Amino acid sequence: MENEIWGLFDQNRQRTDKTIRRGEPIPAGYYHTVIHVAVFSRRGEMLIQRRQPTKELFPGLWDVTVGGSAVFWETGGEAAMRELEEEVGIRAPELCGMIPVWTVGFTGGFDDYFLLRKDVDPASLRLQEEEVSAVRYAGREEILSMIEEGTFIPYAPALIELLFHLNERGSVYGWK
Repeated sequence: MENEIWGLFDQNRQRTDKTIRRGEPIPAGYYHTVIHVAVFSRRGEMLIQRRQPTKELFPGLWDVTVGGSAVFWETGGEAAMRELEEEVGIRAPELCGMIPVWTVGFTGGFDDYFLLRKDVDPASLRLQEEEVSAVRYAGREEILSMIEEGTFIPYAPALIELLFHLNERGSVYGWK
């Protein structure tokens, strides 16, 4: 992971010829892509992961299904597909050519959000040992309570509400 090379984009999200290694500061005027994938069951619950206590950011806290940075040659969809398989062992080739359901800009990057409907048995998943310590399903109210308690990454509650709302509206890859 520390050897990851990130491709950099301009403010219009056009790929540039510039790259940096993970951990290096992002030069002013350049941006990299971070992806998040929220997997929902047919019951409308989100598969959540508990980050390892050794993680630098948010150690031991619960998070959406997966998240990570795109490496220099990847699209957001390709990064989403890779991260989902690496972190929790879910194969979802349908993400490869997809665009995010929405993107949020932040200082130094773009957060791409992908939503996927896929029933999986958490007990059958292969977790990436250095990243994820546990997975399970949780509903909207439970996740919002976990944020309030400090056991879930402190996302804005509106973000969690939006994820569940988009799932309920069918703005998700997977079954109709």
